[in-house]
Amino acid sequence: MALVSMNAFLPRAKKEGFAVGQFNINNLEYVQAIVAAGKELNSPLIFGASEGAIRYMGLKNVVALSKIAAEESGLPIALHLDHGSSFEVVMQCIREGFSSVMFDGSHYPLEENIRLTQKVVEAAHAVGVSVEGELGTIGGVEDDLDVADEDATLANAKDAIRFWQETRVDAMAIAVGTAHGIYKGEPKIRFDIIEEVANAIDAPIVLHGGSGVPDEAIRQSITRGVGKINVNTENQVTSTKLVRELLTSNQEMIDPRKYLGPARDAIKETVKDKIRLFGSEGKA
Repeated sequence: MALVSMNAFLPRAKKEGFAVGQFNINNLEYVQAIVAAGKELNSPLIFGASEGAIRYMGLKNVVALSKIAAEESGLPIALHLDHGSSFEVVMQCIREGFSSVMFDGSHYPLEENIRLTQKVVEAAHAVGVSVEGELGTIGGVEDDLDVADEDATLANAKDAIRFWQETRVDAMAIAVGTAHGIYKGEPKIRFDIIEEVANAIDAPIVLHGGSGVPDEAIRQSITRGVGKINVNTENQVTSTKLVRELLTSNQEMIDPRKYLGPARDAIKETVKDKIRLFGSEGKA
């Protein structure tokens, strides 16, 4: 199967009350692990590729690996630009074969965010590529993103509804209390904002910073309209922990396959747990 836009499964996710995971890819092992988990549980998947990961892996490599994974697995897989910083970056990714993009204009004033997102939506929809927009500022550190806690701002529900009405993005990310990276304490998620926005728009809500959020909070978010949940840090933590243990216990180990293989297996198990939690098992 070729790469698909998120519209191949997100409308169904919102209608039927489940969420599809965006699992960020950082190297070959991540791609292999995520696909293996998806195949075992017959789940649609979203590969998230940040600008940092694209610089590390190479844009053409990201696209080629994703296309091979989609073709060989037969799963509906979207290759999604995570936190695209500019119209130019978004267009470059679309030209190279991304099937979905996020334009993150959340740091702009509302009017400018709407204007720039409209521009992205017009160009992307013309070639069948889905678009995610964002309102509010999500705190934490991950990849190129570094937002201090005091600078994080929750989305205003009325502004979020207006944003969607004027942009018609396919997925709506709103800041509701989650954060990128590792949590310092338990996140306090504003379910009321999720519900108010979700009930007023057609698009599903996107929950960024899904790593480390308690399972019950995830379930409540999904019942209120979240249809896409982003996970990256949890995969990084579990795989890195295993690699560190292996190399510490065996100082003579030099074959990367001996530690990256087990790390890949750890990512796979983490992704499987998330797929079950999100309710996307059997939805491919």
